[in-house]
Amino acid sequence: MAGFRIGRGRDNRTQQQQPQQAPPPYGQQQPYGQQQPWPPAGGGYQGGQPPAYGEPEYFGDPYQQQGRPPQPPHPHPHQHQAPPPHHDPYANNAGHTQAFSVDDPYGQGSTYQAGSAPAAPVGPRLHWKELLTGIVTRPAQTFLQMRDYPVWGPSLVVTFLYGMLAIFGLDEPRDEVINATLSAAIPAVLITGIAFVIGGTILGAVTHTLARQFGGTGSWQPTVGLSMLIMTLTDAPRLFFALFLGGQNSFVQLLGWATWLAAGALFTVMVSKSHDLPWPKALGASAIQLIALLSIIKLGTI
Repeated sequence: MAGFRIGRGRDNRTQQQQPQQAPPPYGQQQPYGQQQPWPPAGGGYQGGQPPAYGEPEYFGDPYQQQGRPPQPPHPHPHQHQAPPPHHDPYANNAGHTQAFSVDDPYGQGSTYQAGSAPAAPVGPRLHWKELLTGIVTRPAQTFLQMRDYPVWGPSLVVTFLYGMLAIFGLDEPRDEVINATLSAAIPAVLITGIAFVIGGTILGAVTHTLARQFGGTGSWQPTVGLSMLIMTLTDAPRLFFALFLGGQNSFVQLLGWATWLAAGALFTVMVSKSHDLPWPKALGASAIQLIALLSIIKLGTI
């Protein structure tokens, strides 16, 4: 019985183990493309299957030991195969990162626009002459073009001049100023002009605040300045005839109603173009200024 060996089909002592390669020292890694994958193909076992009970284990790539290229594992016949990813030679290397994308579940990259930086101006800043004539002749284009530019210079000057003349459009204040001495009349006229500037600024700020509450995106300086210009320019025809005919004249009263309606239309267009609002919201934002314009300036004559 000496010729028989106890085993499971082969002599384990006749096979020589493949010497394992020691890992390279720290700082001397193998070049890119020559590193062995871990775990190796087939789970690290020779032949792709773990050894039977009692047999030694051989680590390493059996295909490289036999001089053949490594073979990928055979997929399951019913398993879905994903397409091979695009290979980036620089991905996950030192100094490089791999690009990837994340789907947006809330839309195609849409962001909240409120408070964001305003868009580029529609056109260049208009000269003060073009601004004043444009408010009357082409208001929509003028308001759209000047929505990003402050107009403090023209608005303050025009409102101040209008305020000094407005006192002469009312019958009783005009008689008081005319009958007063020069030293008393000049301060009264100047104070009236300053009061109209302050009042126009406050009313314009209220209009801007309401427009922002309704979802507007315009700037406050152009809104306030343009509202002051609308307030004064639309009432200029009534004031001109009131200086000579008096505020109680029927023609002056009719003209006052017409110019007030024109002011409402211009306010609506200005707020709509400056704040990107539909006309009902634009008109609602201008309502307080329109009521104040009617009660303070025109109600005494109408």
